[in-house]
Amino acid sequence: MSDSLVIIPTYKEKENIEKIIRKVFSLDKEFNILIVDDSSPDGTADIVKFLMKEFPERLFIEERKGKLGLGTAYIHGFKWALKKGYEYVFEMDADFSHNPDDLIRLYDACANNGADLAIGSRYVTGVNVVNWPIGRVLMSYYASAYVRFITRMKVWDTTAGFKCYKRKVLETINLDKVKFTGYAFQIEMKFTTWKLGFNVVEVPIIFTDRTEGESKMNTSIFKEAIFGVIDLRLRGLFNRIKPVK
Repeated sequence: MSDSLVIIPTYKEKENIEKIIRKVFSLDKEFNILIVDDSSPDGTADIVKFLMKEFPERLFIEERKGKLGLGTAYIHGFKWALKKGYEYVFEMDADFSHNPDDLIRLYDACANNGADLAIGSRYVTGVNVVNWPIGRVLMSYYASAYVRFITRMKVWDTTAGFKCYKRKVLETINLDKVKFTGYAFQIEMKFTTWKLGFNVVEVPIIFTDRTEGESKMNTSIFKEAIFGVIDLRLRGLFNRIKPVK
């Protein structure tokens, strides 16, 4: 059994799902994959279940009823990973905006270089984003700057969704108390990890916007992030972020 699990939430990803699975399984380092599918109406789950016959004991799926949100998908996946005994747990998108080759670099940061949380960062060495319109780049970059200003967290890419957690981080965070479900979920998990004293490291990556399938981004996701960080800052100031006992 691999020590590493890649969690990929899906909703309507039939164009990408087989390609991303095969790419991850082609890497020199062995990773297992858990797909968390929110009742995709396009047959995404059926494609995964067909591929499970080819990749037994490496590919898994959890199907949920309804579109329940990114944050709850990852929380579901984290709990599954902890129950199954994985030591390194990854978040990754299905659409190749995150390069699967970078999984090995994130793993190395945690397994060999002392990181408790390794973040695939678009902004730690400048702006490394391909195929985004300039307005979206600016919105994302300055959203991260805003989060740093409010929270005082020393992370350049605060909204990044490409990450590797050591098991002990997910065991320490009270996953049932994670509040946000959209874009702010990514901020909350980083902030909580940082407040609990874990070592957070950014690994520079190049982010490439999807070429197939539909983007899940919308303005309500950004609104949650903008207002959610104020709540995070207040909770941090009043010491309401506590580890699981």
